[in-house]
Amino acid sequence: MITGVVGITLWTDDLERMFRFYHDLLQLPLHSRHEDFIAFQLGDIRFNIGLHGEVKGASRDPYRVMPHLGVQDIHAICQRLADQDVEFIRPPEMEHWGGWIATLKDPDGNILQLLQLP
Repeated sequence: MITGVVGITLWTDDLERMFRFYHDLLQLPLHSRHEDFIAFQLGDIRFNIGLHGEVKGASRDPYRVMPHLGVQDIHAICQRLADQDVEFIRPPEMEHWGGWIATLKDPDGNILQLLQLP
């Protein structure tokens, strides 16, 4: 029986560039770092990035999987990231259900959303 999601991994061919983005810019809390795999701890979920021999260059289908990262102040985070030249494809907008969403790209072109609950 499946009991929940315990983690997600994004594979890359440039682990250092992805580490700088997720650790230095997004400020995800580091759980562990190895030569070919880095894990961040987000509550009960591990958000991982790793090297994979079958991955080359930018994501070819960046909309297929879209991680949502919870935030408390979407406007402050988006401004800080925009000041660091992070590419947004949707600025913070309030959804009909009362939460806020902003959509951005990581260095490999993967699409991420920041989500602030109401």
